[in-house]
Amino acid sequence: MEIQFTTRIFKEGRAFVAHALELDVSSCGGTKHKAVSNLKEAVRLFLEEAEKMGTLEQILEEAGYRKGKKLAPPKFISVQRMTLPLPPLTHAKA
Repeated sequence: MEIQFTTRIFKEGRAFVAHALELDVSSCGGTKHKAVSNLKEAVRLFLEEAEKMGTLEQILEEAGYRKGKKLAPPKFISVQRMTLPLPPLTHAKA
């Protein structure tokens, strides 16, 4: 069986970070390709350990996956960048 997940990739300093949105698993690397490769390995290990612990079905259900002939991921309606004003930072160092 296979699992599909959405990956968000961003840069943090000099490192690339890959994040599997549905599973909330992240990894990083010096290149975009390496970050994605490391993420695939991290997701594989995460799912293997969840299976060993007996929590895999619960994790997938909570992440929005549905069982059928195939494991169906949640369907995103939209992805948006949001902006909210922050309250004044009163504890900021001068």
